[in-house]
Amino acid sequence: MAEEKVYPMTPEGKKQLEDELEELKTVKRGEIIERIKIARGFGDLSENSEYESAKDEQAFVEGRITTLENMLRFAQVVDSDEVDKDEVSIGKTVVFKELPDEEEEEYKIVGSAESDPFSGKISNDSPIAQALIGKRKGDKVTIEIPNGNMDVEIVSVKES
Repeated sequence: MAEEKVYPMTPEGKKQLEDELEELKTVKRGEIIERIKIARGFGDLSENSEYESAKDEQAFVEGRITTLENMLRFAQVVDSDEVDKDEVSIGKTVVFKELPDEEEEEYKIVGSAESDPFSGKISNDSPIAQALIGKRKGDKVTIEIPNGNMDVEIVSVKES
């Protein structure tokens, strides 16, 4: 049998997924079932857009529930306290400056299940995180990005 994918995540990320799963199971499912009941009351299901919409949403929610259950089943909670305080790892926030222009960027490195680049959370699978994990404050690192290389220097590493 194929080896299951492990989902590294922070304790906060795991809690967030557990909360989302609980919400989907206890609230969203009930709301959708109620919408389906109401839509059935409108008559002919073959031309009932409310019914189709509710069924589509139900399929999406059930798919998301399955995905979350799988992620949580194979979650690997990473304790950043087990890593030196100045070493980049999952669960830590890293500030680096691009060389030579020295423009600073800050990202929290998280598991892929909780990444949100628009909020400054990047996946441990991203090219930036992969290049930085294991490095320390003061290290200079070359990061391979789609349009070439980016040279950076790690300014700080902090617990998040």
